Amino acid sequence: MTSVYRQLGIGCERLFRAVLVDTTGYTTPKFATWFYTAKTQSGKAKKLSLDGRLELSEIKNQVVLLNVKKWIKDCCADLGEVAEPSNGIVFEVRQGYKSKDSKRQNADIDNATVAWANGYLPVFALFSSQIDPDIVLRYHNNRCGILIGTTDGNRQASLYAFCEHVLGYDLAAFFKRQSTAIKKEIHDILETLLSAE
Repeated sequence: MTSVYRQLGIGCERLFRAVLVDTTGYTTPKFATWFYTAKTQSGKAKKLSLDGRLELSEIKNQVVLLNVKKWIKDCCADLGEVAEPSNGIVFEVRQGYKSKDSKRQNADIDNATVAWANGYLPVFALFSSQIDPDIVLRYHNNRCGILIGTTDGNRQASLYAFCEHVLGYDLAAFFKRQSTAIKKEIHDILETLLSAE
């Protein structure tokens, strides 16, 4: 079951990156991801990545560019005493956030610190509403934006409103259109995994 949940998360990451590429007019998909290098305790270099990126200098769709700049301004005002980043937004994409694992949270905050240092606003994008309010508060206090998978929020708080009103893509409608196919695929996978054979 953990593996199935992980695969759902990977699917969400890939879908979100595809939306970023399609809506921004990026000339290459590489702009939709962001990597950085950090050292381990043993001194070795390791490559870390975040799941999505809105690179302001590479957004060709001018409507989306203006929307993203306005969203960044509003998000920074909401976070309080935060200067607007020069390069754009980087996203950590999750299907949901069911765990209160402090190690995971600390790693997320480390990523956010590096993002800010490189001129990016760190944002968590959750496809579902599965997140504990304590985690939302901790990330907000560490100057991270959070978009939760609700359809009734505004574009500063709802992933689906953000996609529709900032990027110009109706992600909620995509899931409605694909609902039957997605349910069938998940049912078939679970049936296979839980069969006695």
